[in-house]
Amino acid sequence: MNQYPLSGFLFSLSAVIMWSTLPMALQQVLPMMDSQTIVWLRFVTAMIGVFVLLFFAKKLPKLTACSPKEWAFLGLGIVGLSCNFLLFNMALRYIPATASQVLSPVSSFMMILSGVVIFKEVMGIHQKLGLLLLLIGLPLFFNDHFGDFAQMNNYAFGILLGTIASFVWIGYGIAQKILLKRFSSQQILLIIYVGCSLVFTPTADPAQLKQLTPLALACLIYCCLNTVIAYGCYAEALNRWRCPRSA
Repeated sequence: MNQYPLSGFLFSLSAVIMWSTLPMALQQVLPMMDSQTIVWLRFVTAMIGVFVLLFFAKKLPKLTACSPKEWAFLGLGIVGLSCNFLLFNMALRYIPATASQVLSPVSSFMMILSGVVIFKEVMGIHQKLGLLLLLIGLPLFFNDHFGDFAQMNNYAFGILLGTIASFVWIGYGIAQKILLKRFSSQQILLIIYVGCSLVFTPTADPAQLKQLTPLALACLIYCCLNTVIAYGCYAEALNRWRCPRSA
């Protein structure tokens, strides 16, 4: 059963609001900075923010006792989140922010379905209704672009990237949920942020910051803070707001 239904809902709602505004801010930055550098800056900012929080709380994670299985799930989380961030940024070069926002619920519902298959959870009636609305709404939203999909033009390529980004995100979500048995939600995020930062360090070019206009710089700062807040809220929601387990 849900241990903290109200706080879980509020954390989840906060994450959704932050994610829904992210594409609009990113599209102000992408013309002046490459995707790898943007993603690297977001991960580094999130890593520093969570590290400071855990350091002063004296709750930094201890990795020495991790089992090979736990290391494997940490690796899955790092790969899933790294690929999701990069593919999502790349998709926004081809599709408008509104299209990317429509694709966002796909990852959430894929996470629900993975919970049913992997964690033996039971979908609530509200989740089934939401999934039905998603399956109906996606074709309605993209009905004017079926020709683009048939031609596999830039728009279709952007939608493909966004869809793949939603699917690979599930790797992070599953890892986060499983590792909650070993670490706190913020400890997991710190480890994953460190790993993701290292992934993009060789390709990042911080010198591109000089090219940003004041508006683009403000949007980049928002994107970086968005990572800290949105994923912190999502991790706490997973910790508090769980689907009912099967009998």
